Amino acid sequence: MSVFYPCEDRQLLAVDCVIFGFDHQDLKLLLIRRDMEPGKGMWSLMGGFPRKDESLDDAADRVLKQLTGLSDVYLEQLYAYGQVDRDPGERVVSIAYYALIRIEDYDKDLVKEHDAQWRPISDIPELVFDHRAMVDKALRRLRRRARIQPTGFELLPETFTLPQLQTLYEAIYQKELDKRNFRKKILSMGILDKLEEKDKTSSKKGAWLYRFNQEKYQEALAKGFYFSLDV
Repeated sequence: MSVFYPCEDRQLLAVDCVIFGFDHQDLKLLLIRRDMEPGKGMWSLMGGFPRKDESLDDAADRVLKQLTGLSDVYLEQLYAYGQVDRDPGERVVSIAYYALIRIEDYDKDLVKEHDAQWRPISDIPELVFDHRAMVDKALRRLRRRARIQPTGFELLPETFTLPQLQTLYEAIYQKELDKRNFRKKILSMGILDKLEEKDKTSSKKGAWLYRFNQEKYQEALAKGFYFSLDV
């Protein structure tokens, strides 16, 4: 039998979203200017408090939609941050999530309304509270996921070139990859469909477009396939 004791101290529960996007060159983080104290004017993750009728996942999805206009995107619960002094205003426990969005799809008017900006992960400004710790943990999680799952494809448009895919992985891991080895590895998996058209935005010759095939990936998993992109 469980025994519950009344809580005498006021505590708040919040969600914060680490939002990553990829602009075909850099992995970027979406930040807002905080418009209230404590930390007014500092850079911050987008966050909020769950409503009475919301689960934590629903609250994070709502916060993400309020800033980007997007829903039904990759959104994963990350970690609970509960240091007593993490927020100098009140006792707040925050559940952090990280999201992967296609940077060309977000609602630019909403982002402007919230005074938000995309910042490269190589140039992240000072963040309020423990938000930098959340970002660093989200990056580590993303890098682990991208090695063993096709998670990175969530950051690309539906069709993409192999150079764009390699640039994405280089942006995630902040390191240069060998072109021949990367292409050989990713094509050998058999989870990409080569299309009968090219992207000629970078050169007259162009590069073949590909599409990630979720059905082929699931069929391969059922046969014991293990996605491994060791970079």
